[in-house]
Amino acid sequence: MVNLLIGWLRSLGLFSGRSLGREVGMAVLAWLLIPLFAAVGAAIWGSWAARNRTTGDVAELAGYEKFREAMQKSHSGSDAA
Repeated sequence: MVNLLIGWLRSLGLFSGRSLGREVGMAVLAWLLIPLFAAVGAAIWGSWAARNRTTGDVAELAGYEKFREAMQKSHSGSDAA
């Protein structure tokens, strides 16, 4: 794939010193870098989205258990209707 790209750029005169070939070569380089940046961005987003989020759950579950215990204690008295 890379050899085909280099051959195509040589046929356009990228390495011969003509300015048109250099412009085309830079355009090809820019179009090749766009998917590269997209892939790097997708990898970063994917690793961020798959991170471990269970660190705060333990404290929240302990607080919920205390709340349930408090609610059970408040109903143990006389019922006022």
